Amino acid sequence: MRRLARLAARTPADRERYLDLLRALAIVLVVLGHWMIATIYYDQQGRPDGHSALPAMPWAFPLTWAVQVMPVFFLVGGYANAASLASQRNRGADAIGWLLGRSARLLRPTTALVVVLAGSAVIARLVGAEPSQVRTVVWFATIPLWFLAAYFAVVPLTPVMYALHRRFGLAVPAGLVLLVALGDLGRAVGPAELALPNYLLGWLAIHQLGFAWYDARRRNCHPADGDRPDADRDRSRPADGLALIRTRCLPMSRRAALLMMAAGLGVAVLLTGPGPYPVSMISMPGERLDNAAPPSLALLAVATGQLGLILLLRERAERWLRRSRPWKAVIGVNAVVLTAFLWHLSAVILLVGALDALGVLPTPAAGTAAWFGWRLPWLLLLSLVLAGLVTIFGPIEAGTRRTGGADRPRGDGRSGRRWATVRGTLVVAGYAAIVYAMVANSTTAKTAPEMLGLPADALVAYLAGAGTLRLLRSGWGSRG
Repeated sequence: MRRLARLAARTPADRERYLDLLRALAIVLVVLGHWMIATIYYDQQGRPDGHSALPAMPWAFPLTWAVQVMPVFFLVGGYANAASLASQRNRGADAIGWLLGRSARLLRPTTALVVVLAGSAVIARLVGAEPSQVRTVVWFATIPLWFLAAYFAVVPLTPVMYALHRRFGLAVPAGLVLLVALGDLGRAVGPAELALPNYLLGWLAIHQLGFAWYDARRRNCHPADGDRPDADRDRSRPADGLALIRTRCLPMSRRAALLMMAAGLGVAVLLTGPGPYPVSMISMPGERLDNAAPPSLALLAVATGQLGLILLLRERAERWLRRSRPWKAVIGVNAVVLTAFLWHLSAVILLVGALDALGVLPTPAAGTAAWFGWRLPWLLLLSLVLAGLVTIFGPIEAGTRRTGGADRPRGDGRSGRRWATVRGTLVVAGYAAIVYAMVANSTTAKTAPEMLGLPADALVAYLAGAGTLRLLRSGWGSRG
């Protein structure tokens, strides 16, 4: 508590505390949502297995518009990345140094999960577990990595995408939305491969809005005016349509928020009612136009409605977060929020395994009265298990030194430039290896006979990428 009090006391006066609250709420809702819709049953071999209860409850599909909060995480990430990048550049750090610093807090808790799961898989194999059974358990525990794969792909693009934002403003996310629509058209009428870029483009569009929120706080809104203060601009210039879409700033007024909420939700209703998109904003088996994998035009419409609601609540939430207790609670959750996200499905595995071993594992059918009655004790037991996991692994995340960047590599002349090129290449390759590893793991069948639970190439790629970034963060080669 004393540490939280010290951190709260050191909070800068101009910090957008609301963004910290949104990050914490988004991850907590993901955790509770996954737990809530989980249905456990016994397979033909008599082993516990699980699936989503959502297909059995179509009446709950509209509720996914509220609990699909991954757009909120990317919105907050865009703001945080823009603020961190701008701050580090003001201190003289380059984009590559910023990427190195940004990777630290993401990778340390993620690496802990990967190493523990791989080690546990080895132990399971030594005691006679079947490779396909080991893979099933590891596959379930690593479901959170599919989301991190998208975020690890977005982060290294931040310097380029923020430069585009500074030049073209809100025209960038508008263009990305059009490309997402083109990908959806490919899914609907072919070729389906047109939708593959949407895995990146959809999240990038939301990430760009985080940039616009950051510039709105700085009141630096017009790309054509560069970084000149507002007072130096020609305020008599009329605002045409092109100027409005090229503004850097997210409209923050109550009227704009209401318009976003109404327009976003209205478009989403049209796309999912008379339109071809499914109502559920969470992946459902058998859907040709899955809204979440990859992000669809309907999901972006819902994200716009969510953004409007977020902006409507902003001022009231900021006032509330000026109080000591709620702000310290937000700081405490954010200190271990990635750990909780990474391990929340491992908590399910541990609880199910324990209850099964004791012979008291309930397996009510999804949507029945017994299933609903089991939800509260289920959530409480899972919370206890996750609390134990966070106690063990949370210090890895909480103890990561916050840093937005690293110093430029030392060295003059040709040798310095050569090392800068090598360093930049290694950083990009490190991020690429991590993204590949997470995607390869997510796309490998959950019953594949993987000896280590994870695909061997994915595990090697992850360790190589994470190791390279760790080595560079330590200062290796920085003397030029």
